[in-house]
Amino acid sequence: MTITVRPAPAKPTPKVNTAEEALRLFRPARPVRPKRPAELGTRLFAYIITQRLKGRRRFPLVTMLEPLEACNLTCEGCGRIREYEPVLHRMLSLEECLQAVEASGAPIVSIAGGEPTMYPHLPELLGELVRRKYFVFCCTNGLLLEKVMQKVPPSKYLCWVLHLDGMEEQHDRSVARRGVWRIAMRAAKTALERGYRVCSNTTLFKGSNAEDLYELFETVTQMGFEGIMLSAGYDFQMVPNQEVFLKRQESIEVFKRILAPDKVRRFRFYNNPLYLSFLRGERWYQCTAWSNPTYTILGWRKPCYPLADSHTQDVNELFSDALWEKYGVGKDPRCANCMMHCGFESATIFGALRNPRDMAAMLYGMLVNRSGIGAS
Repeated sequence: MTITVRPAPAKPTPKVNTAEEALRLFRPARPVRPKRPAELGTRLFAYIITQRLKGRRRFPLVTMLEPLEACNLTCEGCGRIREYEPVLHRMLSLEECLQAVEASGAPIVSIAGGEPTMYPHLPELLGELVRRKYFVFCCTNGLLLEKVMQKVPPSKYLCWVLHLDGMEEQHDRSVARRGVWRIAMRAAKTALERGYRVCSNTTLFKGSNAEDLYELFETVTQMGFEGIMLSAGYDFQMVPNQEVFLKRQESIEVFKRILAPDKVRRFRFYNNPLYLSFLRGERWYQCTAWSNPTYTILGWRKPCYPLADSHTQDVNELFSDALWEKYGVGKDPRCANCMMHCGFESATIFGALRNPRDMAAMLYGMLVNRSGIGAS
């Protein structure tokens, strides 16, 4: 009689849920001191003043560019892969991407999607935007980042923005796939060691855990990330499970708890302090989403990044008074719960230009608390 000896099943790898464990695995081999180019802030403010002197009331600060809407994940809270499902096979040409950036004229470009690292022309696109000295923030889930980095040299004009919704267990649940967090963190470690600028981007939904987020913030701060971007999730109508989204007052209560000053003082946020104050419910702004026009395979989303009642090929249609008489908090019910940075962080900048005290608070945050300019 033959006896078959079966190997014992492998023990599952313990989840990394503390900063101490994460840093043991992913801390860069040499210390990384975050470097945010001073030119980014000075260029943006010079651009704003120039536009004001030209008499423009509405103008873009950031071009939101989506070369494709396809993605290698199906995150529960994502509206894009559902909204553009009929055209997921399509993508913009390199020439179309560059023409959209030029038409907008904003000094900052945020490349999103979909998953930008799936776009075959991404290295050429990044290279050309950097050559033209646009500040580029390339958003990614990190799955293909190490492969793309082999074709894109570091530059002060380029920053990788890794989507991280928590530590390993929380993040992998959020993106509905095991192992994604570890791949993203390995890519972040490699990017930092090679000299790239790196930020994180965290979206809050129902169930976001404050202690888990503090562990994440501690991890990325100690690794040398340039900053932490925070935003509330938008309740995209195409998402089947609307229960994942926070209502406005729920968002405020969550952010009050997570952004308690004594808890987050040691972390390096990219958002400016006025926007963080807005998230805590301490300030009120009307949406200025026209400052972040979004170009997709169907054209410019009209009116804004979260909403597309139509698409247009003329970016200037997004800046008209008649359009924005219809959209914003208190005007369209779909705007009621929105607190996204693409609509409200720019509002804090425009508000600060009219209020010396707010401008001082913003500058203090940039210089002392190491916050960002908050437009991207």
